[in-house]
Amino acid sequence: MDLLDRHVLVDGVRLAYRDRGAGDPVVFVHGTPSSSHEWRDVVPHVEVAGYRVITYDLLGYGQSERPLDRDTSVGAQTELLVRLLDELGIGSAALVTHDIGGAVGQRMAVLHPERVRRLLLADSVSFDSWPSETWQEIIAEGFDDLARLPADEFTDVLTRQLAMTVADEERMSGDALAAFLAPHRTAVGRASFALHQVAHYDPRYTEEISDRLGEIIVPVRLLWGQEDRWQPTGWAERLAAAIPHAELVVVPGAGHFVMEDDPARVTREVLDFLAGSGGDSAT
Repeated sequence: MDLLDRHVLVDGVRLAYRDRGAGDPVVFVHGTPSSSHEWRDVVPHVEVAGYRVITYDLLGYGQSERPLDRDTSVGAQTELLVRLLDELGIGSAALVTHDIGGAVGQRMAVLHPERVRRLLLADSVSFDSWPSETWQEIIAEGFDDLARLPADEFTDVLTRQLAMTVADEERMSGDALAAFLAPHRTAVGRASFALHQVAHYDPRYTEEISDRLGEIIVPVRLLWGQEDRWQPTGWAERLAAAIPHAELVVVPGAGHFVMEDDPARVTREVLDFLAGSGGDSAT
């Protein structure tokens, strides 16, 4: 399904987004290598539950603009989210985040605490946990070369990486896999992937706020795939210990893209968290 259905100019750049509902605002922030498509099985249920739900593609990702001369780092994406909230007339919102979107969420809660009501971090990067070992290898070999690969070779590389995001690799095959590969099928898409995603796999954006995580005062839930191969649960435990009163929920039989392996569980956890219910670390 095409989740996003509109566009907005924010600070001179175009963001693709979706805005439904009239209740308390909730913003979904996706990870990489991905787009808001990863939330397709979760967002509609949150909308139906009575929230105003904003889902968008980060700048340089998915259906949003892919500028040649614009900073699309995690730091810049954080400030752009602040401007998006301003543009949509939202003072503060609950954030539901994943992967590098979790880095944006952490930075929002530390640097712009007045804009965050609640924060859910799903298989988030943190500290110096990223990039993963396999992406480190790709970067060491020269990520520019990745963009210059013939289309079939590029697809093979990205397919192997995407297969690592799920516990059940059948969930990242066929039409599901094709949807994640679609934004990168063209030469522009492959160059954009290198420029806007891989080039910014940089842990300094989480390391520079790591000693301030104790300042986060809003409710925080960490939702983690037990079989995450990119961000193993040890990182979740460290992050939960650093954020006051954060709760950790580990999902069995799920990997880094926890919403692909178990969208129903993710939906339940998101709705439970938004409703203000307590949780525990039981699987």
